[in-house]
Amino acid sequence: MRSAVTTSRRRFSQEFKDELCQEVISTSKSIKDVALAYGVGPETLRNWLNKYREANGGTQDELTLTERARLKMLERENSELRAEASFLKKAAAYAGDSCQVGSVPILLTSVV
Repeated sequence: MRSAVTTSRRRFSQEFKDELCQEVISTSKSIKDVALAYGVGPETLRNWLNKYREANGGTQDELTLTERARLKMLERENSELRAEASFLKKAAAYAGDSCQVGSVPILLTSVV
């Protein structure tokens, strides 16, 4: 005997679909990354994106494959530079603390 499992299809608003399409178009994120982040299937998002592009005649903001690759590279480089800057700040703070450990503070007192 088979058990009947009823699954209802999830419905998404047009606004939600458009927002996801805009995110794919305006960022360097892949369709798969955006789809997984929002809990929809990559093929579903791809279909929404195709319909969005047809309805809006494409977008001028859309990045080419070369531009996406360049943007991804620059984002990675930016992340590495931020990590290096953070490390250098911590190292400078540590070095500054260790230099002051052995020093004797000088107290200025007024002589009356």
